[in-house]
Amino acid sequence: MPIAIGAKPGHDFSEPLGMLSDCHRRIESFLAVLQEVSDRSPDGRLSAESREPFERALAYFRTGAPRHTADEEESLFPRLRRLAAPEALFDQMDRLEGEHRRAQALHATVDEIGARWLADSILVPQERAMLAHALEELGRLYAEHIALEDNQVFPLAGRILPGEEKRQIGREMAARGGLSE
Repeated sequence: MPIAIGAKPGHDFSEPLGMLSDCHRRIESFLAVLQEVSDRSPDGRLSAESREPFERALAYFRTGAPRHTADEEESLFPRLRRLAAPEALFDQMDRLEGEHRRAQALHATVDEIGARWLADSILVPQERAMLAHALEELGRLYAEHIALEDNQVFPLAGRILPGEEKRQIGREMAARGGLSE
């Protein structure tokens, strides 16, 4: 079940909105890995071939996804609010922040069950059902969440944020990731 992340060139820190959208592709890809491994394990046994991609996907959601949320909530959304963006965008950002909290709670469930699965190589039916439910909810949440950001919030931000604000967002994102831009 190989998965190619970053196979095509993405954006760099000089294009922070593009990087945020690129991160959405990683979220979608890693979530698909978690869902596929779960679906391919109806007996609750974690196969040897599924272990590494499953573990890698869990690790991404422990580290990369929280940074992505911080990039939006600490760098992008405050600037949009300061610019007095259209009121509808304020409502959208409030909704998105609520969805970030919901995704965080679902990921905590997935991570807890996933850690047990990796440790024991088997899940009891109740754990398997809980994992499947959490992944299904994440799939629904992310589909709407990502569509709103990619199709409305990021394009509007690209039009209304001055160049220096975008560059500063890129610098903050780089610093959050422990990199230089």
